[in-house]
Amino acid sequence: MVPRASFSMLSTMSLLLLGLLAGGCSSKHYTKPGFTSAARQKSTMRCYTVRGKTYRPTYVKIGDTMTGISSWYGPNFHGKQTSNGERYNMHAKTAAHKTWPMDTMVRVTNLQNGKSTIVRINDRGPFVRGRIIDCSYAAGKELGLDRMGIAKVKIEVVGFAGKVQSKAAIARAKANNTEQRVKLSDFGLQVGAFTRYEGALVTKRRYEAKTGGRYRVIIKRFDNVDGSGRTLYRVWLMGFGSEQEARDFRACEGLAGAPIIRK
Repeated sequence: MVPRASFSMLSTMSLLLLGLLAGGCSSKHYTKPGFTSAARQKSTMRCYTVRGKTYRPTYVKIGDTMTGISSWYGPNFHGKQTSNGERYNMHAKTAAHKTWPMDTMVRVTNLQNGKSTIVRINDRGPFVRGRIIDCSYAAGKELGLDRMGIAKVKIEVVGFAGKVQSKAAIARAKANNTEQRVKLSDFGLQVGAFTRYEGALVTKRRYEAKTGGRYRVIIKRFDNVDGSGRTLYRVWLMGFGSEQEARDFRACEGLAGAPIIRK
């Protein structure tokens, strides 16, 4: 077993975030295991801040990967409410992730011993530097985390809402660029408009660095704007999975008034 101290910080931060995401809901109201209500899904995809750091949940597609440290959480949280409204069951194969959507199915591979398992995300966390996923006790045991405590892992999106795609299907989708996504719509925000291309380019680079490639930043040229003969370079941040995601990003970044674009 992992010493109690190894997840005391996680315990504190998980409870803090739970208060933020629950939105005042009674702890007596739980969602069914494996299902996240539309209202709860919406609330868990909004940006939030823990210990001064802001996290921006984002939509993902089949095959997306991430590498980092995994930990596990168990008895201290058993029966308590998770971020998506379920009761945490340490014997079910679930996990906490800071930004991926609820009910995303994830293959976790322990890079130190080769063991792997598939979990369903139903919570937010872990809020410890370097850690990318926090597995339930059952999942952690399959990975060997009950003995190791933490380990370097690779995580990969393999499905949504309890449905897992095979490795062969994922490989075919990648080859044909037809990976399933949580959301298929393509919404965007206009984050700048300039009469000089150089100004648009500076803004484009700034948002590419800020979002780390999660969204596409493009420059669109418009000639003879309003019949004035002027050329305008508009900077669009594209790739939001829904209009609400674009609105939440706009609010989080203080971009009040930024037009929402739909393609």
